Amino acid sequence: MPIVYIILVNYNGYKDTIECVHSLKKISYSNFKIIIVDNASTNNSLEKISSELNNTIILKSNHNLGFAGGNNIGIQYALKDGAQYILLLNNDTLVQKDFLGYMVKSFSTNKNAGIVGCKIMNFPQKDKIWYCGGRINWFKFIGEHFVIEKDNICEQEIKCDFVTGCCMLIKKEVFEEVGMLPEDYFMYFEDVDFCVKVSENKYDIVYNPKSIIYHKVGTSGGGKQSSFSIRWCTRNRLIFMKRYRERVKKSNFFLSNVFFFTSRFIKIIMYIIKFQFSKAMAIIQGIMDAHKYKVL
Repeated sequence: MPIVYIILVNYNGYKDTIECVHSLKKISYSNFKIIIVDNASTNNSLEKISSELNNTIILKSNHNLGFAGGNNIGIQYALKDGAQYILLLNNDTLVQKDFLGYMVKSFSTNKNAGIVGCKIMNFPQKDKIWYCGGRINWFKFIGEHFVIEKDNICEQEIKCDFVTGCCMLIKKEVFEEVGMLPEDYFMYFEDVDFCVKVSENKYDIVYNPKSIIYHKVGTSGGGKQSSFSIRWCTRNRLIFMKRYRERVKKSNFFLSNVFFFTSRFIKIIMYIIKFQFSKAMAIIQGIMDAHKYKVL
């Protein structure tokens, strides 16, 4: 039974983190360790987690390094400590007891697998699917979750383009060949970028429908429509577009830009009409942030 290191990144969310760890300690897969990376929380998260959770490895960052940076601290520790597989798991999740066993099994049945993802249900609406495999839309330059009714694949183990960073099991060789998660994004799109790099290195990305977890969607960023999320999603989508522009024809990339900026302009107008000025400004700030960023 290979050793799996499970990494949770915490930022001011000790209640979710503690609940997630209690859920993990009930799983049937026995050979695992839990790493909690506290991403410079500004509340008493570190004290709460340290006092309430036993048999976990707690690492402290002196700065909030975002999703990728926080996870990379845990990944580097796990690799040095002998991890064979590393599970990146959002701290605002709960898991079924057999979820990890199914994910590990996918690596034995798919020898070329580099990343395995699972079925992610909403919480508390446990009958509603949030993720069941995904693709990268190279016109919009986004990672898209498969649509249940349209794609009809949620009960099949399949290869896909994109596994959400909410839950991805990665074998150590991937990090050794591809490197760590890209820290350029801070939050959002780092999982899409990482999946592209893994695919470019000829690894398969696999979705396992028998592995199930529950996600409190939007907790970490204040909700999908928060000003915070809007700003970072806008910025990072543009950076992702710049980085992978060679993936598409020049004419298609031009049309992608037309679509992006036209749709952002419409959103800005709609937010202003609704007196949601902070959201309108978040789009403008995101575009300005991306413009300043030099893609390597």
